Amino acid sequence: MNDFQQVQQQFAAAIRDPEQVLPSGVKPERMAVYQDLFFNNVRNFVTSAFPVLASLYLEQQWQAKIRQFFQHCSMQSPYFLDISEHFLSWLQQQPHSDDPVFALELAHYEWIELFLATAHRQLDLPAIDSIDHQTLVVDELALLLSYQFPVHQISKDFQPSHPLSEPCLLLVYRNRQDDVKFMTLNPLSASLLQLLINQPGQSLLQLTLQLHSLAPQFSEQAIVEGASQLLNDLAKKGVIRAFQAA
Repeated sequence: MNDFQQVQQQFAAAIRDPEQVLPSGVKPERMAVYQDLFFNNVRNFVTSAFPVLASLYLEQQWQAKIRQFFQHCSMQSPYFLDISEHFLSWLQQQPHSDDPVFALELAHYEWIELFLATAHRQLDLPAIDSIDHQTLVVDELALLLSYQFPVHQISKDFQPSHPLSEPCLLLVYRNRQDDVKFMTLNPLSASLLQLLINQPGQSLLQLTLQLHSLAPQFSEQAIVEGASQLLNDLAKKGVIRAFQAA
């Protein structure tokens, strides 16, 4: 390693960790400008991506957490979304005994909202207002999620200490107006959407036949009516679209 590369590494290490020895000839006050600039940018990016999670900590605690992330996580990309994804990965890989029990799930949910808000749609599938006589597909910017905690309800004033007795099933999606929304699902409606996710291009009849085999305790008529109502509602929101074979 040549001298210039060594100075670069020392400079980068000192930016990440103010306790590191400064490169020869660099004044502390000049280094402090870089340290504050880089750290504050990362802190602002992470706080903007995880506003609910950030609100659950005292300012000093949150600052310390971001400092740990900044010191120990190797980030190669300057993009906002990539920094937030790195932070989520860092949370998932590190033991954090002082975090709320729901912290990882809440962070994942908040990142999903950011991901959907900024994602570019790859397929231009036709929007529909009615599922009648259509083969169907779930829009790529709609995600079916399952959590142990009611992540959509967590706030500074509501912090559950125990998981739910049943999974919290959520559909998070970007609607026709490009707003990110969510809706809670029951197991039957989640199963319906999962069937369509697993095998796109099915009709209402095909879906309800499969769903009835999974839930024979419900009458076929009840399943058809419930499925039709849900899918038509989701079609108007842009979640259910017309299937097009590749």
